[in-house]
Amino acid sequence: MRKNIVAGNWKMNNDLAETQTLVTELKMHINSSNCEVMIAPTFTNLWHAFEALRTSKIEVIAQNMHFADNGAYTGEVSASMLKSVGVKTVILGHSERRAYFNETDEMLAKKVDAALKNNMRVIFCFGEELADRKAKNHENIVGSQIKNGLFHLNSAAFKNIVLAYEPVWAIGTGETASPEQAQDMHAFIRKTLAAKYGDEVANEVSILYGGSVKPGNAKEIFSKPDVDGGLIGGAALKADDFFGIVKAF
Repeated sequence: MRKNIVAGNWKMNNDLAETQTLVTELKMHINSSNCEVMIAPTFTNLWHAFEALRTSKIEVIAQNMHFADNGAYTGEVSASMLKSVGVKTVILGHSERRAYFNETDEMLAKKVDAALKNNMRVIFCFGEELADRKAKNHENIVGSQIKNGLFHLNSAAFKNIVLAYEPVWAIGTGETASPEQAQDMHAFIRKTLAAKYGDEVANEVSILYGGSVKPGNAKEIFSKPDVDGGLIGGAALKADDFFGIVKAF
């Protein structure tokens, strides 16, 4: 049975003191839930967050990593470094990494391989831009990103893969994605997986929605049959909002 997941991506927010405050608030709020709960602080605060949440139900995860084990890659972080501070899950392919840091499908496939080689779980992100949606090319874009990033894997690897669909066109553009649009794309994603790996694999993979989930819309979005949770941005930075989303399950 696939898992329900709410993962908070803090992005480049919160210094150490702010991280301490938010982690303390989350620990007080979230001591039990009907879903897996994750937070992704900045690299500099991963160890503190892990130590503070060691006995809680909240998993501390990373926002990114490099595909190499080590070497002359100034400013980068490897899978083994993440594991050494207690991190076992990493977000890869986030729309901001693709857009601002020119991460390609080929590069992301290598990152996925590195994470799996190190027995880490991957939250693999993908999604279309506004121009793609308006041109009705969204399924082609999403299908291509999934195939290029993941379809070199064998079926067993998907036990450690979580998918996260980000409708980039609905984030900060004034456009709005409906729960029905989310369900339609999630169903397409599952169908794409099934065509390659079969229904059993497709039905076991959790697919998260990353399109501005908030406490007010989370329950309706999460009620859709192919939506297994959310990858949360801004709302993850406020304990009450994040808790409200977790409670949607």
